[in-house]
Amino acid sequence: MRFKAQSGKRDLPEVNLVPMMDVLMTILVFFIIISMTAQFNEQAVDVKLPSTAAGASDVDQPEPLIVELDPQQQLFVEGELVDQAAMAQRIQQYLAEDPEGVIVLKADYQLSYQQIVDVLGPMRDVGGSQVSLAIE
Repeated sequence: MRFKAQSGKRDLPEVNLVPMMDVLMTILVFFIIISMTAQFNEQAVDVKLPSTAAGASDVDQPEPLIVELDPQQQLFVEGELVDQAAMAQRIQQYLAEDPEGVIVLKADYQLSYQQIVDVLGPMRDVGGSQVSLAIE
């Protein structure tokens, strides 16, 4: 019996990439076909969305009470310079006339958040959930 002479080198197993590429291409084709059929099913649904003209409300929205806070922390209610006590009184008067009214605080962008909260807090104490902060 003859044996091959063993050299110190072992043969490395060969990696055959062709079957692996075939499997990957099959999976890729499968996902392409599935995604195309899913896309067509979404387009086939006929949905009639409501238009804005059909849902327009005939109810007049009340004019909001605008409170402004400038960079010098001066309060203005509808363009008139006031202090916090007068602001609270104007808010109470506005809500007595229109209980569904909205109060909007427009604060200068240069003010810190704490300065805005110092004004917004007392406004919410008087106006409750009808007070909001305007943003751009």
